[in-house]
Amino acid sequence: MSKVSYYTPEGLKKLRDELKQLKDIERPKASQAIADARDKGDLSENAEYDAAKEAQGLLEMKISKLEEVLSNARIIDESQLDTSKVLVLSKVKIKNQTNGMEVTYTLVAESEANLAAGKISVNSPIGKGLLGKSVGDVAEIQVPNGVMKFDIIEISR
Repeated sequence: MSKVSYYTPEGLKKLRDELKQLKDIERPKASQAIADARDKGDLSENAEYDAAKEAQGLLEMKISKLEEVLSNARIIDESQLDTSKVLVLSKVKIKNQTNGMEVTYTLVAESEANLAAGKISVNSPIGKGLLGKSVGDVAEIQVPNGVMKFDIIEISR
């Protein structure tokens, strides 16, 4: 069953660029490595040939998976999003009730997540717990070491 994923235009471009790189550069390299190994003689005892074939198989699997992701990708029109609730691409300012620390996260697709840049996946425990919440709500999120409570302070785009 295919799963639709939502991306920003930049995130989708990044996926397409990665697929182009794999097909146009990595695939010919893998074929060349197999050809080079084949030229070295007996294939039954040629570990280099076996390794090159396995690397090619992994590359083709990665290309196939990326093509599937792209076929189910949809671009989000940020201008149509509601800012009263936390949704994909929402920028959410939250306050941890335990230690009083305030953090701002942007909820993005799993492949665009980058904690250092303040982007968390909507599929992460915190991302799932924030979805659908409004300013003033308390999000109780089950994390591996218990339940964390966050106050929703601000939602923006």
